[in-house]
Amino acid sequence: MSDPKKLYIKTYGCQMNVYDSERMAEAMGGEGYVETQDPAEADMILLNTCHIREKAAEKVYSELGRYKSLKAAKPDLKIGVAGCVAQAEGQEIMRRQPMVDLVVGPQSLHRLPELERRARGGHKALDTEFPEELKFDHLAERPRAARGPTAFLTVQEGCDKFCAFCVVPYTRGTEISRPADKVLAEARDLVERGVREITLLGQNVNAYHGAGPHGDWSLARLVWALDKVDGLDRIRFTTSHPGDMSDDLIEAHGECPKLMPYLHLPVQSGSDRILKRMNRGHDAESYLRLIERIRAARPDILISGDFIVGFPEETETDFADTMALIEAVRYGQCYSFKYSARPGTPAAERALVDATEASDRLTRLQALLTRQQHQIQNAMVGREVGVLFERTGRMPGQMVGKSDHLHAVHVTGGGISTGDLRRVRITESAPNSLGGVPIGG
Repeated sequence: MSDPKKLYIKTYGCQMNVYDSERMAEAMGGEGYVETQDPAEADMILLNTCHIREKAAEKVYSELGRYKSLKAAKPDLKIGVAGCVAQAEGQEIMRRQPMVDLVVGPQSLHRLPELERRARGGHKALDTEFPEELKFDHLAERPRAARGPTAFLTVQEGCDKFCAFCVVPYTRGTEISRPADKVLAEARDLVERGVREITLLGQNVNAYHGAGPHGDWSLARLVWALDKVDGLDRIRFTTSHPGDMSDDLIEAHGECPKLMPYLHLPVQSGSDRILKRMNRGHDAESYLRLIERIRAARPDILISGDFIVGFPEETETDFADTMALIEAVRYGQCYSFKYSARPGTPAAERALVDATEASDRLTRLQALLTRQQHQIQNAMVGREVGVLFERTGRMPGQMVGKSDHLHAVHVTGGGISTGDLRRVRITESAPNSLGGVPIGG
């Protein structure tokens, strides 16, 4: 019996790309591939790319350059590019890097086995279409292997918002939601294989409207159905848009016992003028009132967000409005970036803010966000929290997991194993994690 072919996947970007990479590995498993962590021993290398940040494509070309010697030593090695850079620049990738054998966009990843077979036959393979059929309906069933305690589960893809800075509608397409029964079936399968926490994924996940019994289901209805899945202990979802934070979803945060007290709700700016230029569809005041409603439903919820600093035409007054919004919200966690133009988006044609000034603003904004994060973490000391343990730590006998609020928590001792969900009393706060002691047995 011949040795199995080996597949190396490098994943860039968001959690949805992590999920897509898992599904591509499973699809190629049906073609006789097993995963390897060493590209030097691979029979196929696949880069699953992200197009959100600046110079994303150049990073892909740089990575591909590292594999030239592998290709020269092993001519049968197949190299593929998947994901959002593939979708945006598929033909250009083939032109600039002839050693690439196949390119596949995120909506066509179910066709990867067919593309690999074409590449094995000596033909270049490119598929960056937006097929009418849902890719999820054509992916192979997950293998029955055991899983870790947490998993991502994509329920929605694409976005109809067309924010002026964002490439998602062009690389992932318009909003598509998976049928509720398909999501529930995949969730049950994951739980049967050891998963205790599921994070529902979507570019605009709270716009979920999947077909279900008696009409389309909202995300809240899906959450309540998942709440009834035996063995599933925790539910999360990301990423949300303020315009789709519905009443029933806010209510679920207050009443659904398995829905964790954590919400990632990007606002991007606190300036109404910039929000309008971003085409966000809301203003700062409506966002703040929404946060108030969410906290009224779940007072202990931790709010996370995203900010873009130095958006075209942003003034110091606009930036001051952003800082005021951050002060008002009190974020427990945030992602912040200096604006980078994405080709093909409306904002890419506008005048840029001075780079030095944008960097200075980002430094000031991140300092405020860091202070808030530390204040919230410090306030956790003395409290009891639930922690789902995911892995061993760096110290002997140490275990690391995530709290209800998604804080990293480490404990030592207590006879804890991977997959255990335990109550922990927080005893210390470090810059990016919490320490504690387990309560009871």
